[in-house]
Amino acid sequence: AGILGLLPGALVGGMLADRYGRKRILIASVALFGLFSLATAISWDFSSLVFARLMTGVGLGAALPNLIALTSEAAGPRFRGTAVSLMYCGVPIGAALAAALGFSGLASAWQTVFWVGGVIPLLLVPLLMRWLPESQVYTQQTQVAAAPLRALFAPATASATLLLWLCYFFTLLVVYMLINWLPMLLVGQGFRASQAAGVMFSLQIGAACGTLLLGALMDKLTPLRMSLLIYSGILASLLALGSASSLTGMLLAGFVAGLFATGGQSVLYALAPLFYPAAIRATGVGTAVAVGRLGAMSGPLLAGKMLALGTGTVGVMAASAPGIVLAGVAVFWLMHRQQRAAMV
Repeated sequence: AGILGLLPGALVGGMLADRYGRKRILIASVALFGLFSLATAISWDFSSLVFARLMTGVGLGAALPNLIALTSEAAGPRFRGTAVSLMYCGVPIGAALAAALGFSGLASAWQTVFWVGGVIPLLLVPLLMRWLPESQVYTQQTQVAAAPLRALFAPATASATLLLWLCYFFTLLVVYMLINWLPMLLVGQGFRASQAAGVMFSLQIGAACGTLLLGALMDKLTPLRMSLLIYSGILASLLALGSASSLTGMLLAGFVAGLFATGGQSVLYALAPLFYPAAIRATGVGTAVAVGRLGAMSGPLLAGKMLALGTGTVGVMAASAPGIVLAGVAVFWLMHRQQRAAMV
């Protein structure tokens, strides 16, 4: 339900931001997922729990395209890739802290994580209202697109929109397959639950490092080298996760998987704003994020189906390989196109 809520949240949040401003919608989104994270902790039956998770996802989904648009517009063309990656590294760092809270024993009750995840965002709301500036690019624009969704498929943006959707779908398919199934796969391979939590912590630390490293390299490497680095790294980490037998090897494989899978995801977030004018930028990013959420829902389903067929961990990792190759080709095409546009 949480992942499902991210889809309409990203789509609607991006469209509202192009109409009413990034800051206003971002603050409303943070308040929304903070409130419903608290509602998760106090849910009284299954229906209330599902609804709380759905609305938490809506808030999180609406926040992301606004964060990306606001950061990219504040940083400007020269530092956009680094700035968006630096902003996004907060996501895996937060996930690593949640994992640490889990295996440290501080969150013996499952509600603890949701209390923390609800109170802190609500404390941030007045700080955002006071000190977060609105995007100058947004405030200076003279015209808002009347039909922003239709504008995504105008001749100048249609091919970029479709390629971005392809990249987002398959990259998030792998990321969420790892997040949802890796602990269970590790336990199935004979590791203890505490060891599986350690591998997930290693994956999130790798993700934080990857967002910073790949974001900094985005403006320095050629499109071919960048796409080869990201997606060959993802394929290598999937192979390692499927074949490593020692805890040390699995910790290293988890770190590399986070480095390239989530780090590559941050590069996509930095790439998307480059292809849209300010009037439809948040809508363009929001729709790409929404399509990525379809991949995020498909990844766990694909892994479950492969395990039901008896393929084991290796089969799960191999099933996602063709999509990663397609995403790598699409990223190369997008980065090459952007590089040519910057030279004109």
